[in-house]
Amino acid sequence: MKQSSRSTLIPITIIGVLFFIFGFVTWLNGTLIPYLKIACELNTFQSMFVAFAFYISYFVMALPSSWILKLTGFKKGMMLGLLVMAAGALIFIPAAKTRTYGLFLTGLFVIGTGLSILQTASNPYITILGPIESAAKRISIMGICNKVAGFLAPIILGAIILSDADTLVNELQGLDSAAKSIMLDEIASRVVNPYIIIAIILTVLALMVRLSPLPEVEMEQNGDGNSYPTEDRKNIFMYPNIVLGVIAIFFCVGVEVVAGDTLPMYGQSQGIALSEARSFTSYTLAAMVIGYIIGVISIPKFISQSRALALSAGAGILFSIIAIFTKGYTSVLFIALLGLANALMWPAIWPLAIHGLGKYTKIGSAMLIMGISGGALLPLLWGRLSMIHAIGHQHAYWILVPCYLFILYYSLNGYRIKSWIKSN
Repeated sequence: MKQSSRSTLIPITIIGVLFFIFGFVTWLNGTLIPYLKIACELNTFQSMFVAFAFYISYFVMALPSSWILKLTGFKKGMMLGLLVMAAGALIFIPAAKTRTYGLFLTGLFVIGTGLSILQTASNPYITILGPIESAAKRISIMGICNKVAGFLAPIILGAIILSDADTLVNELQGLDSAAKSIMLDEIASRVVNPYIIIAIILTVLALMVRLSPLPEVEMEQNGDGNSYPTEDRKNIFMYPNIVLGVIAIFFCVGVEVVAGDTLPMYGQSQGIALSEARSFTSYTLAAMVIGYIIGVISIPKFISQSRALALSAGAGILFSIIAIFTKGYTSVLFIALLGLANALMWPAIWPLAIHGLGKYTKIGSAMLIMGISGGALLPLLWGRLSMIHAIGHQHAYWILVPCYLFILYYSLNGYRIKSWIKSN
């Protein structure tokens, strides 16, 4: 589909606003993890279920989201996604009032469900809203919107709910059970007003999207110049680039979430006060913004999408190893710098994975959204490993290296494979 720059400006702006919302809501988790660890008296492994509940919703709801979008179209689907997110935010009210961790996780799952619908619509939308060769550039622009919001989210929420975190932790240790319960109830209630405001904003945005001039677009049709031959391809699993792309997205999102959401707790393990470490997620997001800006400037003018992906994966391997073998602020810095390495991976993998799928593009997009479940499982694995005394928080980051190695393979060869069976 070809459109002029003027005709695509309004749709790109609207999608940019939605990506800002994605980022703000998603990266609140980095602050929620240490917050709920205190309020609900959790250990490190238990607290990482915040990320699990949020990101596993993408796996569960991606295919249903694709079905919903077939019924509603992109525009109404985006509105529905925002309203579902608002409902999830409101679940935080009874969760906070009862200090029930399961309800918090339910709210996060519902928010993730709404985001699944939004992401299933918006990612392929921005990909095909122009030439495929510059898709990574457009997604990078969306990434800037996403990560600027992600940079702001932990700072804003942290200032509201964890402003006196270190004092709270010390005071709680000296209280009897009754006084401790009262203080924990007060801590839990701090999250109510922020999430009421979030629910209101999401509802208003849903109405704005419904009334906006956002056009419906059609996916690339099977048989165009960009599609692979499909005579013998009876299902999407016969396209190696999408199958391997889903695995690459799984690892991509997994390492991204580990680098962001675990950083406050990792900072604490390195002897840094929580009052300072609570905002460390913002450093990762700031590094990602820099990476996206590099992508906007360089792709495809100076570097191809696949080359950018290879360089990103290589940087991820290097930064991970340095973080594992250094200490204190230096180690924290290199985990944060993973944001720079991670920035261009999603924008590059997505168009490489869906290119040439033709009539399978929508289901391919849904499968890639399912890959976001990497953000559920890898942080949980990190949390479990961090509790093993022989491993600890720092060496748990070894799980990142094989993830980056697979992404490197995909960037060099995996996306090029057009058939599982080599022809003679």
